[in-house]
Amino acid sequence: MRNWIMAGLLALTALPSLPALAEDDNEPQIIISHQEDKTFYEYRVNGAVVEIKVVPKNGKPYYLVPVEGKGMVESDHSRLRIPQWVIFQW
Repeated sequence: MRNWIMAGLLALTALPSLPALAEDDNEPQIIISHQEDKTFYEYRVNGAVVEIKVVPKNGKPYYLVPVEGKGMVESDHSRLRIPQWVIFQW
């Protein structure tokens, strides 16, 4: 299982770099890429990858998070703290 995770990460590094959409480098970015039977959501803050969400066509989504000295480690939940305010509810 770890081999295909590493293969997926290597494939992500081979993707051409996309131009920044935001003028400010402090703005969080999400880069979405598709590969065979998976979709990758790469979350970057200040240019550094903070998390990768992997969504397979069949199966449960999982996350790859960087851990110092260990590379990317698989997790079943997100570690990102994204504000979620209710603007309007009925």
